[in-house]
Amino acid sequence: MSRIGKKPIVIPSGVKVNITGQTLTVEGPLGKLEQTFHPNVNVEADAESITVSRANDSRAAAAMHGLYRALFQNMVTGVTTGYEKKLEIFGTGYLFAMAGTTLQIRAGYANEVQKPVPEGLTVKCLDQTHISVKGIDKQLVGQFAAEVRQIRKAEPYLGKGIKYDGEVIRRKESKAAAKK
Repeated sequence: MSRIGKKPIVIPSGVKVNITGQTLTVEGPLGKLEQTFHPNVNVEADAESITVSRANDSRAAAAMHGLYRALFQNMVTGVTTGYEKKLEIFGTGYLFAMAGTTLQIRAGYANEVQKPVPEGLTVKCLDQTHISVKGIDKQLVGQFAAEVRQIRKAEPYLGKGIKYDGEVIRRKESKAAAKK
């Protein structure tokens, strides 16, 4: 039995949960999220909690039990507090800038990289080297932050590139330092 799947999800005040067919809808102060779930999973909701259980004892149902419980917990957290990822860029001439709903990234290429911000996300430039990605959908926030980081990952020799705030880049010695 999944330890995560067995735990009920506590519904905070101000959050409405609705189950119609195979779709769970969570509405809170920050917005509304929907998730369809597999028939191998049974979902029940009352006024103060959401409970996820298996429809049968198959291997597929066991795999989905904890997954859907975690997804539903992320939805409840998203509509109450939201999610945020911070990114940092390091390098001479490297910077972030916002132009309307497009993130402009100068990361050492011949041209600026233009990254449109998906609907449902808020991207703020804290300064030219730091941005904050906020939203209620954990998957969307993480995916956009990963795509921005992928444009120029921080490299291990000089540390130039884009990294998550607080991420530690293991530094390597250059070839010239090894010859001495």
